[in-house]
Amino acid sequence: MKQTMSKNTITTITAKWNELDDKAVDTARVLAMDAVQKVGNGHPGTAMSLAPIAYTLFQRILRHDPANPNWFGRDRFILSCGHSSLTLYIQLFFSGYGVELSDLQSFRTWGAKTPGHPEYGHTVGVETTTGPLGQGVANGVGMAMAARFVRGLLTDKNDLENSELFSPNIWVLCSDGDLQEGISAEASSLAGTQKLGNLKVIYDDNRISIEGDTHLAFTEDVSARYKAYGWEVFEVEMKKDGNVDREKFEADALSALKINDRPVLIRLKSVIAWPAPSAKGTAKSHGSALGADEVAKTKAVLGFDETQNFYVDEKVLAHAREVKTRAETLYKEWDKKFQSWRHANPEKGKLFDRIKNLDIPTNLELPKFEDKEKKGIATRAASGKVINTLAKQLPELWGGSADLADSNNTTIENGGSFLPNSSTMKTADENGRIIHFGIREHAMAAIANGIALFGCSRIFVGTFLVFSDYMRGAVRLSALMNLPVTYVWSHDSIGLGEDGPTHQPVEHLAALRAIPNLDVVRPADANEVSQAWQQIILNKRAAGLILSRQNLPVLETSANTKSDSNAGVRNGAYVIWQSSDKPTTAILGTGSEVSIAIEAAKILEAKKISSRVISFPCFEWFDRQPENYRKSVLPEEITVRVSVEAGIAMPWHKYIGADGVAISLEHFGASASANKLFTEFGFTPENVASAVENLISKNRR
Repeated sequence: MKQTMSKNTITTITAKWNELDDKAVDTARVLAMDAVQKVGNGHPGTAMSLAPIAYTLFQRILRHDPANPNWFGRDRFILSCGHSSLTLYIQLFFSGYGVELSDLQSFRTWGAKTPGHPEYGHTVGVETTTGPLGQGVANGVGMAMAARFVRGLLTDKNDLENSELFSPNIWVLCSDGDLQEGISAEASSLAGTQKLGNLKVIYDDNRISIEGDTHLAFTEDVSARYKAYGWEVFEVEMKKDGNVDREKFEADALSALKINDRPVLIRLKSVIAWPAPSAKGTAKSHGSALGADEVAKTKAVLGFDETQNFYVDEKVLAHAREVKTRAETLYKEWDKKFQSWRHANPEKGKLFDRIKNLDIPTNLELPKFEDKEKKGIATRAASGKVINTLAKQLPELWGGSADLADSNNTTIENGGSFLPNSSTMKTADENGRIIHFGIREHAMAAIANGIALFGCSRIFVGTFLVFSDYMRGAVRLSALMNLPVTYVWSHDSIGLGEDGPTHQPVEHLAALRAIPNLDVVRPADANEVSQAWQQIILNKRAAGLILSRQNLPVLETSANTKSDSNAGVRNGAYVIWQSSDKPTTAILGTGSEVSIAIEAAKILEAKKISSRVISFPCFEWFDRQPENYRKSVLPEEITVRVSVEAGIAMPWHKYIGADGVAISLEHFGASASANKLFTEFGFTPENVASAVENLISKNRR
């Protein structure tokens, strides 16, 4: 099998399509039917109709190597329509990624390599977790952006030869459902603006969803829409018999590889579940087993033994796995060039090794804050200074905001706007460190996931905390995949003031804390922000940094406090202020409310009531600490416990107990100054102190 590799990273085989290829495609259709039929549920239809397309991609188009699945120079393939997971699993089986026939037989069962939807980190060859429609399209945009950014980090702009080392193509296979979701529109619009020439999206236009014909709700001209976005569009009509036109698709895919100044959409007409005699073109075939009778009839149409299940001809499998030979050649050619580049660029080589492993320099420096004028420092402002300090030390750090960079303080000074060279914007830099996402919160988060998945980046994105609602689907996937995406959410409470209840987050902290694997960090002052950033960078996990609009005092610990605040933030909670060595009460808080808690403790001290104030920047970090540390911060003998946080109280009860008191906000806010709102809603030192006293009295009865 002769193969070619051009400067445009076109990596196709010249061998002619033959009968074994036809048989492999038909085998894929049969395996899709059998797998769903065996488990009794799943989505066979799309995997059947798209079998020729998926096979062509893996055998003839994609630059990949099953023996080196994490090869950095590989093309990325994203199955955005994750419900059709068999489309991918079967090609991983054919290509030799470690998915075997037994794995297809255990599809959608406990412990299988083949779960219902593809899961990143679970199955080798799966580039991202998909299922919620539209996410994969946005992931692809992020990967394409990351490729350009990383290429700029590691090569000079005029070094076209070596830039190919870090210029893979990003292929996305998506469905009608993906393109109905708003997130895909947001991401595709940005992709057009960015002129992402390495992004190739295949749109399976089969006009079927669960409820039936998509024209019930989706009649727009998708091709015209994508042309308006600035994409190149190819259209592939189906054959007269309803089969996909594989030959036309391959020709268009090769043409797409020659286009490097804009993203490409290949609109592919298909008939779902083709060639099933009765099920093809029906909504039932989308998400249900075809039934034994229909499976048998379809096997007969394809020339397979109706009585055999999961049959794979040894010659067919051997032929499909010849892709390993092509892959090995591709990898060796790339690695030879890579080693030459590394030899010529030893410092860049060291940088690549570090950022690929997400390693952080041991001598990382972070700012320390003083408030000599006692005016306070908004934690969003402190975060902005930390970002810029980190940016000088971590060239892989980049990010931006959904049109709120000035408010979120998410701009890297002199970082340049990440935009194509063709942009007319004065700050445009194709390898810039500032991403302007536009008002596209959901796509922003999913694009950030794609950037993190591509690797060699530390990505942050920002908006107001209240708009985390718009991002939740993608944030959840960040956490599910354990991706090192940092969400900068400012304007964290009623403290934002006059913008009123539409912009004042009330339930958002609780909602975000409910997401497994997401670290939600709400610092109490500027120094906690600095320490929080350090820990977020070191943890390499999805994290949300919750920041104030208003100025907050830079806090000092009391003489009776023995805790190291640096270690305390890292541990998630620590004693920040204490009136004696034997406190009898505890006040717990986060963010702006910690300073209120300290003032309350001082009021109590004047009344001979000994209190401990615990700053609780991150529940998740605290919960991961050893039991002895957690008990040292919050001893069992301190039973009088009051929490104070300007949000709903739901998460606090596991720390304050059933008898504790939560000073919270169980309703929406109002439009007024921050000081007025805090007073009216009870977030004052006097009210907190009174709550402690009332609880003491109650416990004495």
